[in-house]
Amino acid sequence: MSDSVLPTRSPAFEARLKKRYAAERRFKYAGMAAVIFSVFVLIFLLGNMTINGIGGFQRAELAVPMNLADAGLSGDESTLSQPRAVQSLEMQGLPSVVDFYAEEALGKEGAAQISATAWREIAAQIIDDPSLLRQEKVFWLPATADLAAGYDGEGDPELVALAADLTETGKLSKNFDTGFLSRADATDPQAVGIWGALKGSMLTMLVTLLLAFPIGVMAALYLEEFAPKNRWTDFIELSINNLAAVPSIIFGLLGLAVFLFLFPNLRSTPVIGGMTLALMTLPVIVIAGRNAIKAVPPSIRDGALAVGASPVQVVFHHVLPLALPGILTGTIIGMARALGETAPLLMIGMRLFVSTPPDGFTSPATVLPMQIFLWSDEIDRGFVERTSAAIIVLLLFLLLMNGLAIYLRNKFEKKW
Repeated sequence: MSDSVLPTRSPAFEARLKKRYAAERRFKYAGMAAVIFSVFVLIFLLGNMTINGIGGFQRAELAVPMNLADAGLSGDESTLSQPRAVQSLEMQGLPSVVDFYAEEALGKEGAAQISATAWREIAAQIIDDPSLLRQEKVFWLPATADLAAGYDGEGDPELVALAADLTETGKLSKNFDTGFLSRADATDPQAVGIWGALKGSMLTMLVTLLLAFPIGVMAALYLEEFAPKNRWTDFIELSINNLAAVPSIIFGLLGLAVFLFLFPNLRSTPVIGGMTLALMTLPVIVIAGRNAIKAVPPSIRDGALAVGASPVQVVFHHVLPLALPGILTGTIIGMARALGETAPLLMIGMRLFVSTPPDGFTSPATVLPMQIFLWSDEIDRGFVERTSAAIIVLLLFLLLMNGLAIYLRNKFEKKW
């Protein structure tokens, strides 16, 4: 047997091999750099929003000791549970009582910097706890936006000095504003809240989900399992793919032309907003649904048909349960996109000032992205921090919604 001859490496081969290894290393480093850059940008964004948003969850408040037992106000649980309890306290002179004790505690200049709606907050506390009418308590009342700016060292120098004096004596402080999560929009940054827009987003997203999910799943099942393969179905598939890339404002124009024409009295309501966003979300769910259904192995269908199942039973008992996790993934993507949209809602009139949370699907409402847009356009600096706080609430709502969808996807996931 002759000795085997080992292959030799020519200089050209060694150069090509070295070049290929160098290219692989460059690709690896480029990938690592892209990941590091993405993480850095995300950390910067979240850090910037958190730093700016912390102040948005606080507000400047003035301490006012009040002895409501000596104020001559009356009321008990039965009378204060009536719908006009706030008006009753107003007629008994609660605003004047607040002004008197405020001037006594803060002086004339300090009392003038208490928000005009402060007495309403005291009225709400009295309605929740009527025993306050027989007590002496220190109430922390919202300051005006000008004094809040002075607290931050901005605005009128006289108010900056006044804020410094009140802070030094412990009568002015920035406290966590629990009402920010329970109030609606207002013209004063000290009195605004996010609940009205948050509730509007919840109602709008619920309408979007109830319309887009079943229609999208049914359309995907029909196109993938039952529709004949001809020019018409090819045209429908092409149209759905194109609709997924259409700018969102086009769907707003469609909602304006169709839904508001059919239901003119429902302008700026969650039901119209949800129907408009459902049109935008449908193509995403249909495309994701078809891909998920197509990924189910043909052997599942063949085995079910072999034991006597009808085509409908095959689809709903075998194919759909296996494709559901993929369908939910597409739904998550579509709903996340819909939650952050403002352009379609601008066209149907949801860019409005809503001072009370919506009572239902047919009440005037706005949504969180629109509220953020409106606040960011305000001149008052107090709205800057409120805008950042609203962005944090929007991100948390998005994470909660996506977390629920991911939980459901994992729960229904099946192995084959």
